[in-house]
Amino acid sequence: MTAILEAAALRKIYRGGDGNPIEVLSGIDFTIDRGEFVAIVGASGSGKSTLLHLLGALDAPSGGTVRLAGEAYELESAEALAAIRNRKLGFVFQFHHLLREFTALENVMMPLLIAGEPEIRARSRAEELLAAVGLAGRMSHRPSQLSGGEQQRAAVARALAVDPLVVLADEPSGNLDAGNSERLHQLFAQLSREFETALVVVTHNRSLAARADRVLSLEGGRLVPLSSVESMP
Repeated sequence: MTAILEAAALRKIYRGGDGNPIEVLSGIDFTIDRGEFVAIVGASGSGKSTLLHLLGALDAPSGGTVRLAGEAYELESAEALAAIRNRKLGFVFQFHHLLREFTALENVMMPLLIAGEPEIRARSRAEELLAAVGLAGRMSHRPSQLSGGEQQRAAVARALAVDPLVVLADEPSGNLDAGNSERLHQLFAQLSREFETALVVVTHNRSLAARADRVLSLEGGRLVPLSSVESMP
């Protein structure tokens, strides 16, 4: 299979308070195929979120290359990168970031409308996705009327709205109780298969990592394959 997202020799260096360089990522090589589910684990502060931001074109690396469907981010303009984030990538964060004044349906329609889809098609796609995540009866509810688990499922539907090549999730169940976390984990595994969307999830949760096709640990600025979630940090 041809990798849909790949990183080569990816590095990220920050300046510490004393002005000295701090290398967070030290030459990351990473690939993921369409429909594959990869979990990235590691100790707090190891650089997992930093890596996700680089893969999602939310930040620029200090060195190395990220390619989405063969196209290198560093060759794209700021406007083109914004279009890539809006139309080819989906994001799910620990906090759902739903717009409070809009219904679940309107929140999921939003990326499609921004991408220029006609309202009738945007509505149909949003309804399909909300039904797929178990919210068929909650579409007209605003975020404040939804439980935490329902809000996060709506966020997953929104991330899938434009049929992205890759969905990037950062601790998606970190703010949920055990029951809602497990439902969300089942949903991720199901959607990666049904929608054939590549899924990269940063997590501390063993249950979620266990559902992935591959588990990689970020250690010392590099990714190391794990054979079992039992060896997670």
